[in-house]
Amino acid sequence: MSRLSSADFESDNGPSGQIYAQIKKAPNTFTATTAMTTLSNSAENPLVRALRWSGLLAEDLDYHVVRISMVIMFLFFGYQKWFPYEFERLVPFISNGPLIWWLYPVFGHSGASYFLGTSEWTFGTLLFAGFWDKRLGILGALGATGTFIATVTIIPFMPEGWDVAAGGFPAMTGNVPFLMKDVVLLAVSLYLLRQDVVRLIRQ
Repeated sequence: MSRLSSADFESDNGPSGQIYAQIKKAPNTFTATTAMTTLSNSAENPLVRALRWSGLLAEDLDYHVVRISMVIMFLFFGYQKWFPYEFERLVPFISNGPLIWWLYPVFGHSGASYFLGTSEWTFGTLLFAGFWDKRLGILGALGATGTFIATVTIIPFMPEGWDVAAGGFPAMTGNVPFLMKDVVLLAVSLYLLRQDVVRLIRQ
């Protein structure tokens, strides 16, 4: 078996060559831990390269995906509000909402639905505009935050929201499971609000 020379290691672009380069550069500080770290980094490089190629490591990708998801959500939910079938579906939510009960006395059943639909489309449009103007994005995020504060606060007041046969809270039933998604959407709205405020300040 032939012995490898230093020239062989110097020409090696793999893990062995990297370890040799570190030993040669700082022989007194090189340890087994350093060698393991180098090997680990070398093993991860293909994965990192694949992630970069896929675009998943693109700067602010998560921020943009969250924003466009909220825009789509407001678009679809706002569209529902313009049809009679949604007028009836909204009754238990608006009637038991401590922050939105006043919509029926002021606007009536159809008017309340139109008001919500207009609001949701407005907030979705502002969030979309936030791709270019963070001030508009902040307004949209504030509207979204207010929207989901209003819906999350319905949960404790929703009749028959907890299954008695299953022991009551936290066994969700009826309309409560549908409202629980708004806890996540509230967190998303706060995330976008913070992100837009920070970016506006940095500008």
